[in-house]
Amino acid sequence: MKKKEEYRNLYLSNMPVEEALEKYLSSLGELLIPKYENIPVTESLNRITGYAVFAKCNSPLYNAAAMDGIAVVASSTQGASDVKPLLITEGRDFININTGDPIVDPWDAVIMAEDLIETEEGQEKSYKILAAASPWQHIRPVGEDIVTGEMILPGRHQIRAIDIGVLLSGGITELTVFAKPKIAIFPTGEELIESGTEVKMGDIIESNSRMFEALVTQAGAAAYRFPSIPDNYELLYEKIKKAAEEHDMLILNAGSSAGTEDYAVHVFRELGEVIVHGVAMKPGKPVILAKINNKPVIGTPGYPVSAYLSFITFAAPLISILTGRQRESVQIVEAILARRLVSSLKHREYVRVKVGKVGSNLIASPLARGAGAAMSLVRADGFCIINQNSEGIEAGEKVQVELFRSLDEIEHSLVCIGSHDLILDVIADMMINPDTGSRDHAYLSSTHVGSMAGLMALKRGECHIAPIHLLDEESGEYNISWLKKIMGNDTVSLVKGFGRIQGLILPKGNPKGITSVKDLENCTYINRQKGAGTRLFLDYNLKKAGIDSQNIAGYEREAATHMAVAAAVKSGSADTGMGIASAAAALDMDFIPLGNEEYDFALPIEFLELREMKIFIDILKSSALHKKLKELGGYSWDRAGEIVSI
Repeated sequence: MKKKEEYRNLYLSNMPVEEALEKYLSSLGELLIPKYENIPVTESLNRITGYAVFAKCNSPLYNAAAMDGIAVVASSTQGASDVKPLLITEGRDFININTGDPIVDPWDAVIMAEDLIETEEGQEKSYKILAAASPWQHIRPVGEDIVTGEMILPGRHQIRAIDIGVLLSGGITELTVFAKPKIAIFPTGEELIESGTEVKMGDIIESNSRMFEALVTQAGAAAYRFPSIPDNYELLYEKIKKAAEEHDMLILNAGSSAGTEDYAVHVFRELGEVIVHGVAMKPGKPVILAKINNKPVIGTPGYPVSAYLSFITFAAPLISILTGRQRESVQIVEAILARRLVSSLKHREYVRVKVGKVGSNLIASPLARGAGAAMSLVRADGFCIINQNSEGIEAGEKVQVELFRSLDEIEHSLVCIGSHDLILDVIADMMINPDTGSRDHAYLSSTHVGSMAGLMALKRGECHIAPIHLLDEESGEYNISWLKKIMGNDTVSLVKGFGRIQGLILPKGNPKGITSVKDLENCTYINRQKGAGTRLFLDYNLKKAGIDSQNIAGYEREAATHMAVAAAVKSGSADTGMGIASAAAALDMDFIPLGNEEYDFALPIEFLELREMKIFIDILKSSALHKKLKELGGYSWDRAGEIVSI
């Protein structure tokens, strides 16, 4: 057996995505021939028909009454009118009939019950009718809906609930469908633990295979997810060998890159053939495309975003072929890029973006680009793809965005770019859940870039609203002077938000004994991004204390949100950082208050008339939101929702 260092994979290729997929599909060839099975119609929902399905019987099976009423001989009712009603008698002239009852000779028409006038004449039941019946009036003829031999469904059709009813009406009780391919899913790595178990230092909660399990199921295949395999060559070999004998396809997560314990590609080569190792995409470069025992085998990188993109790009097309399903078409829209994106010439890069409609333009705001930033997939509305051989895209340029959120939802979103606060997520939830405060239904799409960058986005017309908390050092005033300075003569308004307490977030017990900003020179700090109101507040306090920021270790280290600062301090990677009281409280940490600030919302005055903006302002004023602010702690809301003209 080779030594560990001999397994390092230093020969990843950089094949273009389309070329890699085409090469892989060509190499698989007849291995991608689908299988079929017969199943009961009653169990066929969402399955794909293997062949066209033809009716075995008529529907209706016989001539049937289409209404409740009476069956008559149409010719015997001729002459009936408003001025000359016709008296008809049960047994001789008609029989009672209900919807669905058979119509037999000599009856050939139905008169609806509501068109009958009951009379008291004679002992037998009689009616007066005011209009003659026409032949086959209100009668469903045999085979009106379905005729024996007629095609009910074509092949490769995904069966819906209504289809099941029609199939049964046509006498079909069993049909041939594409068999669900059995797909084995293996996570790898000794550091992985199952969700719900006790977490220790160095553990990683395994989640990618559960994502794959859901994606496979959603694609119409049968997912078989196995426990994590430790980084052991022999064990990995045995598990993969057995799975390739028992399943139609394998997906192995992690172990595909260049580490000394990344054994996947070596096992794949020993058991079968590696077609591609390394693709020009980012995230997702180290993907492995192989075949073992005449079965497709895909090795994906371990980072969540890389794993997802590898699945969507390479596994999903194979599953679509094996299940007979048409892949859902991706909606592609043109949007204006809100922030410059720099990229490598070596890769096609998939950048997660938030998308919103401001005026007549769709605006795409980039999110975190790291391969491990799984939440960026949750928050994103789509992908902006930077093609290989491109150095990037400038802010303000038009880009193509592949959406995975509906355009209708995007067009009814209030686009919010600026400073971060926990309460924005609460407001977003309240906007889509009317019972929690809003009278109507709308969406809030937030991107956290800091107060200053938010105002610049507002000035460029890239958002509806910018949350800001900018202190003017000279006047001690919040927001208004900055708004005038940056927005110039533009007609803008300020919607008052909340008072917040800013201060230093500390580990429980304050082990460093920090009491004020004067102690920052003796500890490790984590800062907010340039242009953030919190950073300006820190600089203001440092200036008052006569402290040079260059003397603070970690001053250049930036976090995008208050919660990210709190998490870094709690983890021990920083001794302290500036943030709001609610972030410290959320993670049960200590906090030294340094001042009160005003967290408000800047917007062009014309946007006050937007339906979504009115919902937003109503929520700012609502007692439901104020109750939540009280629970979070560190807020005041005396002027929330008040509109200030600038």
